[in-house]
Amino acid sequence: FSATLIAASASTAILIPPSIALILYSIVVPGVDLRALFAAGLFPGIIAGLVLVLPAWLLARRLGWENPEGAERPPLGESFRQALPALFAPVLILGGLRSGLFTPTEAAVAGVAYGVLVGLFVTRELNWRNLWKLCGEAGVISGVVMLIIALAGIFAWAGTMLGTFRHLAEWLISLSDNGTVLLILVMVAVLLAGMLLDAISIYLILMPILIPVMQHFGWNPVWFGILLAMNIAIGQFTPPVAINLMVTAEVARIRLEQTVGWALLFVLVMGSALVLVAIFPEIALWLPRVLGYAV
Repeated sequence: FSATLIAASASTAILIPPSIALILYSIVVPGVDLRALFAAGLFPGIIAGLVLVLPAWLLARRLGWENPEGAERPPLGESFRQALPALFAPVLILGGLRSGLFTPTEAAVAGVAYGVLVGLFVTRELNWRNLWKLCGEAGVISGVVMLIIALAGIFAWAGTMLGTFRHLAEWLISLSDNGTVLLILVMVAVLLAGMLLDAISIYLILMPILIPVMQHFGWNPVWFGILLAMNIAIGQFTPPVAINLMVTAEVARIRLEQTVGWALLFVLVMGSALVLVAIFPEIALWLPRVLGYAV
C-alpha cells in the first residue's frame, strides 16, 4: 500500500510547476504560454493530491495503520521548518517567470543552482565529491532523454512528411461529430499510451495527431494540456509498465503484482479528478486568467 501510494502521489509532480512535461507541451504546441500552463496545473495538481489523501486516510484509520507499533509522530512544526527550503523552490521559479526575471530555460538553471546551494550550505546533504558524481548521473540521464527526443523527433518528422498523422487525425475526427465523445476516446488512448511510454515520448509521438483534433473541436490548448498531463500521471502508476510503481516496488522489495489492487484504487480516484477538470475547465483556467496570461 505504501509503495503504491508513494508512486501515485509522485505522479502528481507532472502537474505542479516546474513540470518538464508541461514545458515540452508548450514547445510542441505552438502559441501556448508556459506560464499559463504552470498556473493552470496548480489547482488540478492540488485536487489530484487531495483525492489520494482521502482514501489513504480512511484506509489508515480503518486498518489501524495510523500509528503502527506505537511509533512517535514527527512534530509538525519541525517537519515544516525542515521542508521550507524545498518549498521555496517553486516560489523562486514561478516568481521569476511571473516577474519576467528569467525565461523558462533560465528558470531551470535557477532551480538547479538553488538546489545545489541548499544542499551544500543549508542541509549539508551534499559535498563537492557527491556533486561531481551527480553531474555525471545527470549527464547520463540527459543523454538518454535526448536520445528519446531525437528518435521520437525523427518519427514525428517522418509521419508528418508522409501524411500519416494527417490521415490519422482525419480518421479520429470522422469517428464522431461529438467533441465530448472524441475527448473520451482521446483520453483513453493517452491513458493506454501512458501505461507503456514516458511523457516525453507520448507528447512527441501523439501531439502531431492530436493538435488537428484539438483545433477542429476548439478545445482550449491550455486546458487540454492539463488533461493530457493528468492522464499521463495516471499512466505512470498503472500496470503493466507503471514506471513510478516499478521504482517504489523495487525500493520496498516487493513484487510489482502485489501492488496491482491498490494501484487500481488510486487509478479510480485520480480518474475522478481528471473527470472533474474535464467537466469544469475553469478549475484549470481560472488562475491563468486572474494572472493575466493568454488562455
